[in-house]
Amino acid sequence: MKLIVQIPCYNEEHTLPGTIADIPRQIDGIDQVELMIIDDGSTDRTVEAAAQLGIDHIIINKKNLGLARTFRKGLDECLKRGADIIVNTDGDNQYYGGDIPKLVEPIVQAKADIVVGDRQTSTIPHFSPFKKLLQRVGSATVRRLSGTDVTDTVSGFRAFSREAAIRINIVSPFSYTIENIIQAGKKHMAIASVPIRTNPKTRESRLFKSIPRFIERQLSSMLRMYLMYQPLRFFAYIALALTFIGLIPITRFLIYYFMGDGSGHIQSLILGSVLLLIGFVTFVMAILADLINFNRQLLEMTLEKVRRIELGDHKK
Repeated sequence: MKLIVQIPCYNEEHTLPGTIADIPRQIDGIDQVELMIIDDGSTDRTVEAAAQLGIDHIIINKKNLGLARTFRKGLDECLKRGADIIVNTDGDNQYYGGDIPKLVEPIVQAKADIVVGDRQTSTIPHFSPFKKLLQRVGSATVRRLSGTDVTDTVSGFRAFSREAAIRINIVSPFSYTIENIIQAGKKHMAIASVPIRTNPKTRESRLFKSIPRFIERQLSSMLRMYLMYQPLRFFAYIALALTFIGLIPITRFLIYYFMGDGSGHIQSLILGSVLLLIGFVTFVMAILADLINFNRQLLEMTLEKVRRIELGDHKK
């Protein structure tokens, strides 16, 4: 069984040595451990540092593609090199590599398809109370949307079985973490969460410039993924709400009409009719979105088969 640890990097010349130093090269149940960096258009000596550290595989993006696309490219490259298990960690040495055996254990024991490292954010000293609150609320929301029980949904320290990596499709250009969990939950993959340790902070996050910007992007990712997998439910709820609201002024008009005063309240009838019409159109949108959802599933099945053919993977 081969394990490849992939490390997306962007200007990690100084932190990469510490990241590599923590990663064990011998793990029970694993025959071979290899390291891969995916350099996302770094402008420093990240690639040279990786070569000096003896990294097994160095993948280079000619320009900066962003974390999500670099993560997806890493999965593809690991699969091409025959990885049975893929671990993703950050190049800034945020996660303690010595916990990789704990991270992959559920996959080795065939108990999980994906394992996410729980940083136990409530205990991290450099996280402000507000950031800890955001983590709790955000993770609870993702658990609700995905139907999973992942404690730390934005943790980038996670492991994938070969089967899970083949089935994952990342479409967001921003971050893969939330999208990955919602998608895996909707595809009924087995997801586990294990507590892991973190290292002292080495630098500020490059993924977002401010908390409001981070919240905006994460919320848009949640909404986009939920719409992708539950369009009928989402639009049907809106249609029902508009219909209910529309019935209120219509009922008001009917009451006055039967009391002989309908002519003075015609605006209620107009308003209610417009709302009912919008509700009907929204319901039609719900049906169309659901049909598109079925087409997306067919496309994903086709893409999965193409990947298996390319990889020579004949597993179901």
